[in-house]
Amino acid sequence: MKNRLEEIRKQRGIRQEELAEAMKVSRQTISSLENGRYNPSVILAIKLARYFEMKVEDIFLYEEEQDEG
Repeated sequence: MKNRLEEIRKQRGIRQEELAEAMKVSRQTISSLENGRYNPSVILAIKLARYFEMKVEDIFLYEEEQDEG
């Protein structure tokens, strides 16, 4: 799953530490989300969407894998 979290956060001038504190997670969690190493729980995805006043789908981009054969 891809996401636009870093882009959105930077556009709004929010540091990773600030976002982590607001979400009650570590800064490392925010970093891992932004780098695509971690997929958020449904609850965290919804909290992030509400924080940025966006839809979950506008932040997290799910692309289905193509079946080969």
